[in-house]
Parts: sequence; C-alpha cells; structure tokens
Amino acid sequence: MFFKKFGEKIKSLFTGRKIDEAFFDELEDTLIEGDLGARLTDEIVTELREIAKKEKITEASVLQKRMKEILSGYINAYSEKPQKGRLNVYMILGVNGVGKTTTIAKMAKRYTSEGYKVLLAAGDTFRAAAVDQLDIHAERLGMRIVKQQMGSDPGAVIYDAISSAEAHGDDLILADTAGRMHNKENLMKELQKMDKVIRARGVDENCYKKFLVIDATTGQNGVSQTLLFNQAVKLDGIILTKYDSAAKGGALIQIGRTLGLPILFVCVGEHYEDIKPFDKEEFLNSLMGLE
Repeated sequence: MFFKKFGEKIKSLFTGRKIDEAFFDELEDTLIEGDLGARLTDEIVTELREIAKKEKITEASVLQKRMKEILSGYINAYSEKPQKGRLNVYMILGVNGVGKTTTIAKMAKRYTSEGYKVLLAAGDTFRAAAVDQLDIHAERLGMRIVKQQMGSDPGAVIYDAISSAEAHGDDLILADTAGRMHNKENLMKELQKMDKVIRARGVDENCYKKFLVIDATTGQNGVSQTLLFNQAVKLDGIILTKYDSAAKGGALIQIGRTLGLPILFVCVGEHYEDIKPFDKEEFLNSLMGLE
C-alpha cells in the first residue's frame, strides 16, 4: 500500500499515547524524517499543539484525524481534462532518471483510451537515445510522433508538432523535454524557448499545461526540482513516478504548501496501464496510517 511504512510509523505514534512533550518531540522527528522539512514540520506541530490545548485533547489518537485535516489543505488532485475539439499541448518536464519518457507513453495510452487523438513530440533532443526511446513507444502504441535528429533545436520540434497536429486534427500533443544539460541555466533557457514557441503559435492558454515528473522516492530533491522548473516555466501540476511503499510522501505536502501545485497522475509500475489519477483521500489515509 502506498506510503505504508511511513503510515505505520505515524499510526503507532498516535496509538495509545498521551499527549505530552515527548509525543510532540517524537512527532516532529518523524515528520522531518518523512521529508516534510523543518519549517513545515514546525508549522504543523505548532498548530496541533494549539488544537490540543484549545480543545483539551489528551489522547494522541484524537489528533491523528486533526492532522489529516491540516495536511488536506496543503495538497490537491489536478482534475482538468484536455479540451476536446481544440488543440491542447502538455509539456512534460523532469530531470533525467525520473521516468519522464515512459510516463509520457503511459499518458498517451490513457488519453487515447479516453477518445483523444494524441501526438507525441520528441523534444528531448539532447539526451542520447531519448528520441529513439519515445519513437519505440509511439510504434508500440500505434500513434504518430514528430521527431528530429539528436542535437536539433527542441523549439523546432514543438513548432513542427503543432503544425502537424493542426493539419491532422489532433486533440493533444504530449511533448518530451530535456532533463539535463551541462548546466542548469542552459537547460532552463531551452525549456523557456519551447514555452515561447508554443505561446507564439497561438495555442490557447487554457489548453497549454506544463507538468513536472518527479520520483516519489527522492524526497527533498523533488522539492528542489519543483522550485527550479517552476521558476523557469510556471508549472500547472505534478506527476509522480515510483509511487510505492518506499516513498515517504512528505515532499508532496511541501510542494503543495509552497507552490500550491496539484497532482495529476501517479505511476505505480512499468506497464502502460500502470498510471492512475491522484487520489487525495487514499494518499492522506496512507500517509497518516488511517487505512
């Protein structure tokens, strides 16, 4: 079950305990270990202290659901769908190694099954084999792809993809992007260039979205990556890979609290079908050991 190990730790902490300083100290340590970060942990623990004092709560188990209510305000699911009958462009971002290209293939399969005409754009022209990897997925899934040679301008790839999508009446372009270059500044400039091309081509702002793929097990690195990419091209949401019991989940709470970014999908395996919409209740119940 998702975040089971961390959830079990939280559950045991809130079970059969009296509320005292030792309880709050242990809760603080557990939340920091769970990647909520020192600042957010302090905020949550301070609020729980105030609730316990104001409502004269003495049993820790009563605070468990109150903590879930606090966390619920920090995280949300992304529920918008691509608009049928219009051209939608989803730019998929993320550092190398998070499973970005495979995630794009999973999204393509899912949206196609929902009746969308999907076009893939191989915009990661800097990584060896990235274009080939997406091309293989396109062939397996039986869908069209726009690609150029490795080292080509990714802005030109997305330009061609929009032209092709308009000509064929496609509903959705899923665009792969570079995840690493020789420095962060150059990477961000390339992403900004793609962003400018999409806007210049007149894609409706309501149909253009940018989603960051992060590895659910990376913890604080996921927070840092989100801040960096959001600074370069304002993000619309998060997609999680490797969403299993090894992940603690606290980083998601931090991302939600800091940037207010909702979560679109979670990927739970290697097959094309192993992707599903983010379920906020399931996530919070697992995180809080309330299952």
